[in-house]
Amino acid sequence: MLRNDHPRLAKNNFDLLRLVFAGIVCLVHAYELSGYQELSRFTVFLSSGVAVEAFFVVSGFLIFMSCERSSSLASYAGKRFRRIYPAYFSVVMLCALGLFVLSSKDSGGYFSLAWFKYVVANLAFLNFLQPALPGVFEGNKLAVIDGPLWTLKVEVMFYLSVPLFVYLCRRCSRFSVLALTYCGSTLYAWLLTTAAQRSDSTIYLELARQLPGQLSYFMSGALLYYYLPLFERRTWQFIAPAILVLAIDLFVPLPFLEPLALAIIVIGCGVFFYLGNFGKYGDFSYGVYILHFPIIQVLLQMGWFKESPWYFLSAVILAVSGGAIAMWHLVEKRYLLRNSHYIATSSVPAEISRLK
Repeated sequence: MLRNDHPRLAKNNFDLLRLVFAGIVCLVHAYELSGYQELSRFTVFLSSGVAVEAFFVVSGFLIFMSCERSSSLASYAGKRFRRIYPAYFSVVMLCALGLFVLSSKDSGGYFSLAWFKYVVANLAFLNFLQPALPGVFEGNKLAVIDGPLWTLKVEVMFYLSVPLFVYLCRRCSRFSVLALTYCGSTLYAWLLTTAAQRSDSTIYLELARQLPGQLSYFMSGALLYYYLPLFERRTWQFIAPAILVLAIDLFVPLPFLEPLALAIIVIGCGVFFYLGNFGKYGDFSYGVYILHFPIIQVLLQMGWFKESPWYFLSAVILAVSGGAIAMWHLVEKRYLLRNSHYIATSSVPAEISRLK
């Protein structure tokens, strides 16, 4: 078991990394939803898919640690609920109520069965059942209200599975549990991706990106948490092959190696080369992630800055930043425990020992 006082866990870059990943998703979506070719350069170097997978890697590392250090299942569940659901609930209800002003429907047509289904489905992390609101964003490229919420369903399912995996890791060979799960996940994703290529059906790709297919990223993060001392002793023996694998993967897909290689780079950046306390003023990454999509959609429907993509992007960045800051101070921060890392880090250096 990794010691709680391991020196590499005293300071970290995870707050910064998550903000960077959320920012990447925002920039890519700004282009994909608007279609402004001037913004297409972001997709040359940035990938929202890789950013989401990197999020899952960080979650695997931190959530396994959170479960291992929780005094009980109730404590673990309480921390997870406080961190994720208040802000999630807020954004779902803000959209459900506030977007009425942009709907082409009258009050009777808007607050209908479809509206009720949207609220119920999205609050239950089942946004795929009802991703749109009546008469909203109908003229946009997509009528979806908040596309990135699909990943929160995957996160929650992972949170629910972690106590079982921790139990198995304590009763059986830890490496075997993590390695077998990793292999099963990559095989599941590869089989469905291959089926999608052969049948031209999108349903296989949708299934491939759900939890079984994403477990390889979570488990890679967990593996590096448990074996961080080994990672520390042989840092470049891990990082050099990982860089090589990711470079080759750009040209020849390596689906069975890519999740672990990505995890090595992400966790390496997270626990080595400390860059400072970026969580001092708050953790805005979650707000950026769950707010940016509807904000982009609103700006597109309003038609603002249509003739100037760069003004449009500036407006997106300002609006998303303001919304994320407000979400942190008005909602997220208020529901966290006083000994939470996110509260403590505002006055002392970030300590993963209290993270999440």
